[in-house]
Amino acid sequence: MPDASPTKWHRAHTTRPGRYRTVAGNLRVKEVTVAPGGQGDGDDGARAQRFVVCHNPEQADRDAAVRTQLVAHLESLIAGSDGWPDRRRDEFVGSLRTKPGLRRYLRRTGGGLLRVDAAAVKREAHLDGKWLLRTSDTTLTPDDLAAAYKQLLQVERGCRDMKGALGLRPVFHYREDRIRAHVQLCWLALLLLRVVENATDDTWRNIRHELDRMHLVTLDTADGQVAPSAPR
Repeated sequence: MPDASPTKWHRAHTTRPGRYRTVAGNLRVKEVTVAPGGQGDGDDGARAQRFVVCHNPEQADRDAAVRTQLVAHLESLIAGSDGWPDRRRDEFVGSLRTKPGLRRYLRRTGGGLLRVDAAAVKREAHLDGKWLLRTSDTTLTPDDLAAAYKQLLQVERGCRDMKGALGLRPVFHYREDRIRAHVQLCWLALLLLRVVENATDDTWRNIRHELDRMHLVTLDTADGQVAPSAPR
């Protein structure tokens, strides 16, 4: 199963030495195998566990940019905090409990002062653009595993689009045939959305923005032109 959390176990596998192999323009993979009986194989040593480390260079750049912004924001928040009373520093640390993106880069010195945790910043830099896939299947290649996971993301995205942009929920119907028709229409709309995205190599959000600018069009077809009728 994929695991993208910055735990020690996850970091130990994603930082193992080895060469990445390019699968696509924005995806590289390398495989790590834990021998039977190894730590963390999840099966009491009964069989080897395969780990495929996936790395997206574009996502790595985005992760680094986001972290730089978070650290800069944290530095601005704690600027001058050495002169704060202890209670104010305690309250500030408590206020970051709902902001894990900032909290994980903050540390307190032995004297209670607030500092940016440079070690935490360095550790997370090793995880930029990486996620870990774990499997005991020996028949799939690393390329197949990475592709299957990306397809899973597409399926999950489709479910979100069905419930969000296409309004599959809530369904205010009682008859089964109407419920089925509602779901089928949303499925057809999702299919059309994906066809448009693949044909234009762009996101539906951008395409919809362009379409919203169109108010009057004339379509040229093999059977002639199709134009809107004159307003009455």
